[in-house]
Amino acid sequence: MNNIPHPTAIAAFFDMDKTLLSGSSAVLLARYMQRRGELARQDAIRFLKATLRYKLGRLDMIETTRQIVRELAGHSEAERIAYTRQWFTEHLIDYVTEEGRRWVESHRRLGHRVALITASPSYTADQLAEHLGMAGEDVMATRFEVHHGRFTGRMLEPMVYGEGKSEAARTYANTHGVNLRHSYFYTDSIADLPLLEMVGYPVAVNPDRPLRRLARSKGWSIVNFY
Repeated sequence: MNNIPHPTAIAAFFDMDKTLLSGSSAVLLARYMQRRGELARQDAIRFLKATLRYKLGRLDMIETTRQIVRELAGHSEAERIAYTRQWFTEHLIDYVTEEGRRWVESHRRLGHRVALITASPSYTADQLAEHLGMAGEDVMATRFEVHHGRFTGRMLEPMVYGEGKSEAARTYANTHGVNLRHSYFYTDSIADLPLLEMVGYPVAVNPDRPLRRLARSKGWSIVNFY
């Protein structure tokens, strides 16, 4: 006899970039660094090329992230946290969407768990979550391996992207007794299709073109946060 109780909690999962934020955090960070004279010309060119490949659907997101993390080997995690906090306070906070805040609060009032789930690094996600009053246990983001306070150059896998994002949500649901078929997921990207199809209430937020077409064909909700 199965004594495991049926999950009864409802969760609202929110993507970060171009959902709760009105832009891509990676692009916004590059602009911030460039304005401060911290982005070398060759790095700016490489970033622009990667951005173009992403828009064309030709970027291997997971391998690109692995490469970025490899270049962080030996760097201090504490310095990364401090820099991200400064960037969030001085710049990124202005891109948190007011409509997104309202939807987060509306789910809280309904008694739902509110969670942030993003392929972006945990350092950025943690700042946004703290700003929106989310607990650390409700943040699912890409994390980097750290040893004695310094990055090893390895990403903790699977990355919270594509199937990895749906796997993270499934683990979260099992941990917190969440019924995914009664839960919500808000995102802008077709890359999140595995999780969109897993929840009972998928919501396309300012969706990219492929997601907008799919949402219309399936009758999913389409909303604008900005």
